[in-house]
Amino acid sequence: MKAPGRLLIGLLAALTSLSAMSQRHDESPATDDDIRVGNLSPYTGALSEFASIGKAEAAYFQMINDRGGINGRKIRFLSRDDNSDPSVALDLTKGLVERDKVLLMFNSFGTPGNLAVRKYLNERKVPQLFVASGDEELSNPARFPWTMGWQPSFRAEGRIFANYIQASYPNRKIVVLWQNDQFGRDMFRGFEEGLGDLTRMILVDVAFDIADEHIETHVSILKRSGADILVFAGVPSTASQVIRLAADSDWHPVFILAGTAASIDTALKPAGTDKSQGVISTAFLKDPSDPAWKDDPAIKEWSAFVSKYYPQGNTSDSNALYGYAAAETLVQVLKQCGDDLSPDNVMRQAESLKDYQPSVMLPGIRINTAPSDFQPIKKLRLIQFDGRTWQPIGDVLETAFSEAPKR
Repeated sequence: MKAPGRLLIGLLAALTSLSAMSQRHDESPATDDDIRVGNLSPYTGALSEFASIGKAEAAYFQMINDRGGINGRKIRFLSRDDNSDPSVALDLTKGLVERDKVLLMFNSFGTPGNLAVRKYLNERKVPQLFVASGDEELSNPARFPWTMGWQPSFRAEGRIFANYIQASYPNRKIVVLWQNDQFGRDMFRGFEEGLGDLTRMILVDVAFDIADEHIETHVSILKRSGADILVFAGVPSTASQVIRLAADSDWHPVFILAGTAASIDTALKPAGTDKSQGVISTAFLKDPSDPAWKDDPAIKEWSAFVSKYYPQGNTSDSNALYGYAAAETLVQVLKQCGDDLSPDNVMRQAESLKDYQPSVMLPGIRINTAPSDFQPIKKLRLIQFDGRTWQPIGDVLETAFSEAPKR
């Protein structure tokens, strides 16, 4: 995505438009009238299917600006394309901090990039808020007091899946297909931790790269193992392939799908809703493509927002909805800051959220933080696809989360 050569300083609408998403650093200096928010997103490259997160955030901040901004200030969202490259992430972050003078970095996508810039941001005392990653190392206030996660941890989700299998499918043979990156490794690690001594029930685990052209071969190997349960940790596009390949080969294991890929619109429908029936996953946000929510006031408001502020988007896009909910959370923090928009106060407010619930979060799940608790969302709901909608399994779960390290 390319930015125009210049931005008109007096045109506030352009300050949060999608044209700000580039690797350029040509914006004017900060003023008392704006709040500069930095962000890195994969607008191009292997993970570009998540680009709608940043696009929806830009649109959300534009909506907030049209409504008067935050305590009289407009949000200036400076989002850059890091192509999911950690070395590029560090360079772009330095530019955002040192040249563009952002107040904070917000919801940058991916574990490697966030880990690459964490030390730099903490040394400079720049808030690194609500990172778009479930790595527990990005929610460690004892070591990095300027870095805070947002979503549930990948390891915790793995433990929840393990606990569910032990309770519902004891002594069944298991295979795991996991994405060969920090996300996949974390989830698989949590899954093994949750199984404990029962890891012997894992017959085969296969790691794959996002650009892997051998998914069909991997699925064939897993099928030949004779396993009863398939656990998948990867992106929606690959999940769709795996669901379809398994069904087409007349293999019908209990299919457990990472929440990252649990979208009816981008994973289950492309695979075929008949082939996806019975898939089990987790969620903490409503799925905008789930007809169960079609009359929900928050989803109706979401649809109206997309129509007005993000017309090139898709109301069924769960990644965009994720960005919308994360942006809501940041706006809540900035509102709590009042007139004190110092980095210190931003962190104080971020670590004092009490029972805050973004409009599109599932019932029973709320955000709570504290100086010793940098994991804002600590609950998940197990869900199962019935061929049309996600059906909840049991109660909202929290017990699989590890205790956050103390400051």
